[in-house]
Formats: sequence, C-alpha cells, structure tokens
Amino acid sequence: MLLSRGWQASMFNAFERLVAFRYLRSRRQEGFISVIAWFSFSGIMLGVATLIIVMAVMNGFRQELLSRILGVNGHINVSTNYRTVEDFDPILEKIRILPGVVSAAPIVEGQVMATAHGVASGAVVRGLREADFKRRPLLVNNIITGGLDGFEDGKGVIIGSRMSQNMRLRPGDKITLISPQGNPSAFGTMPRTKGYKVAAVFEVGMSEYDSTFIYMPLKQAQIFFRKKGAASAIEVMTDNPDDVFQVGAEIRGAIGAGFRILDWQRVNSNFFTALQVERNVMFLILTLIIVVAAFNVISSQIMLVNDKGKGIAILRTMGATQGMILRVFFMTGASVGIIGTIAGSALGIAFAANIETIRQWIQTLTGANLFNAEIYFLSRLPAKIDMVEVVTVISMALVLSFLASIIPARRAARLDPVEVLRYE
Repeated sequence: MLLSRGWQASMFNAFERLVAFRYLRSRRQEGFISVIAWFSFSGIMLGVATLIIVMAVMNGFRQELLSRILGVNGHINVSTNYRTVEDFDPILEKIRILPGVVSAAPIVEGQVMATAHGVASGAVVRGLREADFKRRPLLVNNIITGGLDGFEDGKGVIIGSRMSQNMRLRPGDKITLISPQGNPSAFGTMPRTKGYKVAAVFEVGMSEYDSTFIYMPLKQAQIFFRKKGAASAIEVMTDNPDDVFQVGAEIRGAIGAGFRILDWQRVNSNFFTALQVERNVMFLILTLIIVVAAFNVISSQIMLVNDKGKGIAILRTMGATQGMILRVFFMTGASVGIIGTIAGSALGIAFAANIETIRQWIQTLTGANLFNAEIYFLSRLPAKIDMVEVVTVISMALVLSFLASIIPARRAARLDPVEVLRYE
C-alpha cells in the first residue's frame, strides 16, 4: 500500500482535507462547476439571512403590537349588557383585592367627530381619572409636549401625536368634539358640541392610537356622554397578561352574575392568529430557498464527481478506501453549506439588529416611504432576534447541506476504478 495507514486513523484526516480543499479550488477547465458551487453558497447564505431577518421582523411586530395594545387597553374588560356599569366603586374594591390584579379603573368610552383648524376626523374619547392614567407607563412616559397639570380639574384633554399633526394642534389650542348623541330642540335633535383645550400630546408609536385616541377626565367624559355616575366598563390590569383566563374566572366569582368579562386574548384573537399564520407561511416559503440551494449543491457535486472520475480511480488503486473517498466529497459539499450558513447567519443577525437604521438610510437615499405607519400600524420597523429560532434555522440549513452532500459522495465512493481506467 502506498497510502499510509495513518490516513484511516481519524475521520477527516489531513490527506482527506488536502484532497477536498484541492477539489474546492477550481481550475480553468472546472470553471462551470465552480460557478454552480458559488450559486449554491449564495443561495444558502441568502436563504439563511432572509429567514432570520423575516422571523425577527415578525417577532418584532408581534411584540410591539402586543406591548402597545396591552399598554393602552386593559388586560380584562368588565362590562354589562346595558353598556354602562352603575355604582362601580364597590365593584372596583372587590376586583382590586384579587391575586394577580395590578389595577382596576372605570372608563367612559365613546366615538366622536373631532374638528380643529378646518380639519375633521373620527376619534375615540376615553375618560379616565388622572391617577388611573398615571398607572399606564406607556401613556405617561410617552407624553411629548404639555403635561397633566389641571387634567383632573377638566382643564384639558390629551390627544395623540398624529392627530396633533393632522389638525395642527399644540398644548393650549382648542379642539371641538361633536357627539352623535344629540340634544333635543324645537328644531329636532341637534348634535352635541363642546370645545376642550389641549393639555398634552402623547405618542405611543402605534398609528391607530396616535391618530384617533383622546383622553379626557372621567367626570368630563361622564357629562359629555351623559353617563352621570356610571362608566362604560372597568379595565383591569394584571401582573401577567398570559394569566387573564384564570384572573377573569376569579373576577367573575367575586362580582357575581350580570357582567361580561372579555380578556385581551379573545378580543384580539383574530389579529394575533393572522400574524402567527403569516409567520408560519413565511417560514415555509423562505425555507424553500435553502432547499433549492441544497439541490444546487447536489448538482455541483455530481458534476465534480464526474469530472474527477479518473482521479478517484487512481486514488482507489493507490489504496484509498471507499470511506475515504466518501469523506473527501462529503467534505467538499458540506463546506459550501457550512460556510454559507455561517455567512448567512452573520448577515441576517447584523441586518436584523440594525434594520431600522438601514430602513431610514434607504428611505433618505431613495426618497420613498418604505414603512407607512398608516398601513403597518407602527411608526418604526421592529425586529426581535430570537436565538432559539436562529439556532433552528442554522441547524436546518446544516442538515439540508449535509444531506445534499451525502448523495454525490456515495456515488463517488462507489465508482469502480477498473471500469473508469479501462479505456484510458
């Protein structure tokens, strides 16, 4: 035997690595094979990077929307079939002492037409006590102009930033609210109209809230919507939004029958289910990019085996075993997958971590609005990298690359040197 027995002492020994990487370096006559290998590498890299980026964006969307929905609205909504909750203070006391409940607040809610400076738009008025408003960090911490001074005394209302921009309103300006519940008069029912001073402007980063929500003192909202001494509902905040079903059952037991209890999961179930379905479909579609790249690995390796048939036969006559040949060609194919996966992972993580900066740079360069807040609800492009998902994507890409490398490697190992060299 001309080949040393030491070559068989360990898997992927020095000789096998030498031959494998020699085959990876293309010469002029092997240029076409090299082009296919580069396409395979690019496909795996882009597939892995795209999959990581899309999954991060989908996770970011869900997290941002969930945090804003739960930061503005209650986790549990307690109401009645009559759309008003009378004598709500005793009910609040029963709810607040329950385990898992952080706060419970009466709220008066109604739809109005808001007008200012000749601009009109629909709006949702939410009446809250000042103390209850301050218990919502998403709102309090995102007041961009103005303040809460005099809010409880009814000296102003708080509006969203997009409404402020559209109506050219600043703190101290006046906004007029028109209620669909009119006042009876000798000339028929007249719309109820009242003007309020803008006390502050908030921006939570969700277009729907920033453009339509108006916060008003609870007493003023009761007067405007004719709910004296009553509330539209009671909003309950819990210490864990995932435990709302259990807390809701405890609330039902504490306050008795005659109330409707809705948690955020049931209210927004269709929305978040649609997000999850879209996420799963995107994962499946983008996985096909990696699968196609794996097929390119198979084709390039088969062509390489056919091109190196004579060399394989010579190695076999010198004492190389079928296992050594298999490992050589497995290494050449797997190297493309491994390097492509590593490069794609680095590219995907880096892109996802800086996606908002990249969006703004491209938007400045092209002048196009790449992320319309009116369409996507959020004012910035979110991304949350889940390392478990990243590891899953990397593992899937490596497994597909390894499987794609085994087929041509087994074919190379089974070549009969006698048949290959017979007519040489």
